[in-house]
Amino acid sequence: MMQKQKQRLRLPPGPRKLPIIGNLHQIGAIPHQSFAEMSKKHGSVMLVHLGFVPTLIVSSAEAAKELFKAHDLDCCSRPPLTGTGKLSYNYLDVAFTAYGDYWREMRRLYVIELLSIKRVQSFGFVREEEVEFLIKSISEFSKLGAPVNLSEKLMSLTADITCRVAFGKSFRERGYEDFGADYEEVIHEALAMLGSFAAADFFPYFGWIVDRITGLHRRIERSFKKLDAFFQKVLDDHLCSGRRITEEEHEDIIDVLIKIGKYEAVSGTEKITHNHIKAILMVSMSL
Repeated sequence: MMQKQKQRLRLPPGPRKLPIIGNLHQIGAIPHQSFAEMSKKHGSVMLVHLGFVPTLIVSSAEAAKELFKAHDLDCCSRPPLTGTGKLSYNYLDVAFTAYGDYWREMRRLYVIELLSIKRVQSFGFVREEEVEFLIKSISEFSKLGAPVNLSEKLMSLTADITCRVAFGKSFRERGYEDFGADYEEVIHEALAMLGSFAAADFFPYFGWIVDRITGLHRRIERSFKKLDAFFQKVLDDHLCSGRRITEEEHEDIIDVLIKIGKYEAVSGTEKITHNHIKAILMVSMSL
């Protein structure tokens, strides 16, 4: 009893919580503003309860610096959430997986194989060609006196650069026009699901029922299935017999990952599987 009481006294201050819902009733439509208001009363380090989940809120640069400097290993992992778990193929990526042996192995793969200076520089021509294509496209619109939707053009630029780096060719060249047309909508929906807070995250025992009633579960599943089908099509294209990499096409990220998967194992698994590759692509396209 004395030990529990001592631990309770060591907890940071925070607003009073209600049974079951904790402090969820005090969080408005813009959560960070609600937390900022709470911190004015309870300090830059405070404890709130989001349903059944105790959550530490740090709202000053000094406290954040101390937290990540002195307690980095305790705080470096992201919490396991419903949306991120589903869209990262049960945390097979490097962005959302917990810190540990698997994360270190995946980070090594990223640094050495995917994001090395040599690899990034090898795709320099892709960025140059796509930017040149964008400028020409805008120039043609200006000659016609037509308005240009820069948001749409920049999203298309990002999509084609990502597609060429990851898949070897742009949406147009690969024959993925159908997905390319919906790229912005699909990625925005995936990002929304990655950043969503499901009821199951706050109420582990019964929250899944709420998620099905609100339709969140259906949205996550629909978003996952769309992207998974696209990634599978890309993988099938790369694995088809007789595929040859020409000088014009160049080796892309999927080629590299497939090659690595033939001989290299990741901690906790036998080898890099198709789901590992899809998880890496999911994060690459979302970022």
